Amino acid sequence: MLTVLLVDDDAEFTEVACTIIEFLGHEVLTAATLGEARDWLKKETFDHVLLDFMLPDGSGAYLFDELNALPKRPRITLITGHPSVKGVIKGLCGPNIDYLVKPIQREDIEAVLTGKPKVAEDTSEKIEKHFDLLIGESAPMKELYKLIERVSRTSANVMLLGESGVGKEVVAAAIHRASQSEGPYVVTNCGAFSKELIGSELFGHEKGAFTGAVGRKEGVFEQAEGGCLFLDEITEMPIDMQPNLLRVLENKVVIRVGGTKTIPVNCRVVSATNRTMEEIAQSKVLREDIYFRLAVFPITIPTLRERKEDIPLLAKTFIEEFNKDNGSKFSWQESQLNTLQAYDWPGNVRELRHFVHRAAIMSDPTKQVIELPKTIESPFAKKQSTAPALQAGRTIEDVEKELIYATLEKVNGNKTMAADMLGISTKTLYNRLHAYGDLVKED
Repeated sequence: MLTVLLVDDDAEFTEVACTIIEFLGHEVLTAATLGEARDWLKKETFDHVLLDFMLPDGSGAYLFDELNALPKRPRITLITGHPSVKGVIKGLCGPNIDYLVKPIQREDIEAVLTGKPKVAEDTSEKIEKHFDLLIGESAPMKELYKLIERVSRTSANVMLLGESGVGKEVVAAAIHRASQSEGPYVVTNCGAFSKELIGSELFGHEKGAFTGAVGRKEGVFEQAEGGCLFLDEITEMPIDMQPNLLRVLENKVVIRVGGTKTIPVNCRVVSATNRTMEEIAQSKVLREDIYFRLAVFPITIPTLRERKEDIPLLAKTFIEEFNKDNGSKFSWQESQLNTLQAYDWPGNVRELRHFVHRAAIMSDPTKQVIELPKTIESPFAKKQSTAPALQAGRTIEDVEKELIYATLEKVNGNKTMAADMLGISTKTLYNRLHAYGDLVKED
């Protein structure tokens, strides 16, 4: 049996956590402030301290030195309310501190109290692939599924907007699958062909139309007859080729390069770009009349940092793919999934998949434990995280203050939402803001 000190000012969480700890057969005492925690440390000896990072009278990190100075140093587990917060404070607190991210399950508490890393549950049979392709149960993804279902009932052209790596081609395939079309799904990249060859790729060519045209070729519009044509990187198409594309979209016919015969075509066109609507309009990389023909139904695909709760599902799926292809039996520990979830993944789903496969390749094939590389960041990924930079010599107050202001900025100043993201009470948040000299009114 362990003697545990739980330091947290969230009364509801404290009640639930105490019930779990006692159910596991341990004794638990509670404190809601640093002052109360210090009082307990003078009177009792503890095996383990579960410590909230933000408390009404200061950061829980202020107890570290006092805990380290005790004759019997207890194990320390820091509690945070948001994955991005954990990612910032991890380097500050050192490698001997465990972490729990709210909401916390019984298995999480049991794992840190026993000192055994919790292996993520095998959910290979439980991870749902929407339209047999898309993974994620977050609110942004559920909204995306709704849009896919609605547009799939029509023949409208769709433009997919989103950063590189979000899965635009997979979403295009999902639209085709949801439409239950009997025609083929054809993919081409408008940025992969020279100005001289893109006409042949799109519209086809007749034998002898140009040097090297040794035979007749059907273009992708013909190939996608009755189905779906996915035009990736549409904004990279040469501007002087776009009138030819407009004629096809308006008249539903193509003329092969070197030919004179009009050939009727009938397919849904799904296009994609990593540019925003504003960038498209300002840079004039796409004619306005083309845009309105292609973007009858525009869909913006969420970035991975906007749906972080989906990261564990994706990581489990990718490691299952690797295991299946390589005959391995790797599985995640919960702490590793927390680490993945804390990162912003500027390269989105593509970057996460590559990282998972790279980590598996670097791990010992005779074991089931995945060895994470020392750094997650890709040298090619544009860093878009808004988390405060962690530098040696920064104080706990600085880190805490930047976390609070960064969170407030993200939720447009809504203090109730900010407190919820940070895992603290609104009262604690107001106390902090007053301490920083902000004169704030309650929401």
